[in-house]
Amino acid sequence: MNLLKKIFKAAGWNAKFECEIPEKCIICVAPHTSNWDFVIGVLFKQAYKLKANFFIKKEWFNFPTGKLFRKLGGVPIWRDKEYSTTDLMAKAFEERETMRLAITPEGTRKLNQQWKLGFYYIALKARVPIVLAGIDYATKNIIIGKLFTPSGNVESDLIEIKLFYKNFTAKFPHKFGY
Repeated sequence: MNLLKKIFKAAGWNAKFECEIPEKCIICVAPHTSNWDFVIGVLFKQAYKLKANFFIKKEWFNFPTGKLFRKLGGVPIWRDKEYSTTDLMAKAFEERETMRLAITPEGTRKLNQQWKLGFYYIALKARVPIVLAGIDYATKNIIIGKLFTPSGNVESDLIEIKLFYKNFTAKFPHKFGY
């Protein structure tokens, strides 16, 4: 067992892989109510040697954190630019043999009942599945739980996706709006 996996387990966390993670996919990660979600998620990713990228605000790519976030797989996101992140990411999926992109659909650590749908539209446009993954603080499990193929019917698909997360306990449950 590698050192990071020992640390992950020593902290009381476990990983449950209920489905495989394809070479090309969006990994929808929820709930996201604390910066600890990121720390635990990166520790999990490194401990299990999972290759995946993640979006993070461009402001984090300045000195001294920029180099670290790039090394960990961070992709800066400019929220104020006039370009389509969906189109750029769909093109990136097309150009690469392997690409896994982890996205928190809440888009914030605050309560957000209206999830951002970028994860869904990128998957749809790139024609890749969505892996539903959750961080459960009640059980201290990270669960790679379900492979979901978007149908194009956003409303019904989002209902099914959110149902997956109904039994997950966030670090701050009052901030999780599934």
